[in-house]
Amino acid sequence: MRWACALALLAALSACLPFNGPIPTPTPPAKTPTLTPVSVMATPLVTATLPLVPSTTDTPPPACLGDPGRVLNGVINSALLAKPMTYRVYLPPCYADGTETHYPTLYLLHGQTYNEDQWIRLGVPATMDRLIAAGQIPPFIIVFPYDYSYLQPPQYHFEDVFMGALIPQVDDAYRTIPDAAHRAIGGLSRGAAWALHLGIHHPDTFGAIGAHSPAIFYSDAASLPLILRDIPAGQLPRIYIDFGDADEQMQNNLDFKKFLDEYNVPYEWHENIGFHDEVYWGAHVDAYLRWYAQGWSTK
Repeated sequence: MRWACALALLAALSACLPFNGPIPTPTPPAKTPTLTPVSVMATPLVTATLPLVPSTTDTPPPACLGDPGRVLNGVINSALLAKPMTYRVYLPPCYADGTETHYPTLYLLHGQTYNEDQWIRLGVPATMDRLIAAGQIPPFIIVFPYDYSYLQPPQYHFEDVFMGALIPQVDDAYRTIPDAAHRAIGGLSRGAAWALHLGIHHPDTFGAIGAHSPAIFYSDAASLPLILRDIPAGQLPRIYIDFGDADEQMQNNLDFKKFLDEYNVPYEWHENIGFHDEVYWGAHVDAYLRWYAQGWSTK
């Protein structure tokens, strides 16, 4: 028994002594594979020379991005119209600082009984400033024309002055990118009817059409889908249609949608909660501007 205890004590002491044998060579860790980044690129809507939003770099954004855009006045006097076509122009932040930069252009038309200030009151300039400063959309110019009438397109010369005088004057006075890919038209209510009419009749001028709660002209309701049907696929403008679920024009819009579906015309369709009023349009200004900006860049 005494020898057994002595042997146990000796074994315990040897376990605490340092190891004097050869140190094993550690097994090297497995080599970490080199990862090749995969670039996923969606087919662009238009050819762009700059990314849609500024890339993240160490270069700080220009200080002028913190400044608000400017809203200027313009007017076209034409014997073709009973009243002058006054208009407002929104110039984005930094417009005055980069004299070589050219911009896409959006034309936004107001509703009946309103004027060129309606979209401004609904917050378009302030929303543009915020989205541009955050790098969420590229900067672009917006034109707000005035339509004084309640007539249908064939009954007076609004279209002639818009296409023949307003657009050339804007392109001459401001640094626009004067092609259909960088020009869009939109409107609300009667203004949306004009956006559909002008955009569909002039696909070589407008690459995108936004119709917000459209009150479609009765002279256009059946003919516009037929015109769209005959536009070559590569020249079709992007189309966005939205309205509230309590909109007084909902049935007319559903009938128009039926025509578009019948002729396989591509479009975006958005039914939201709301009425045919400024509360509804003001709540969707952010979404509208983001949609128009898709595929745009400055040059």
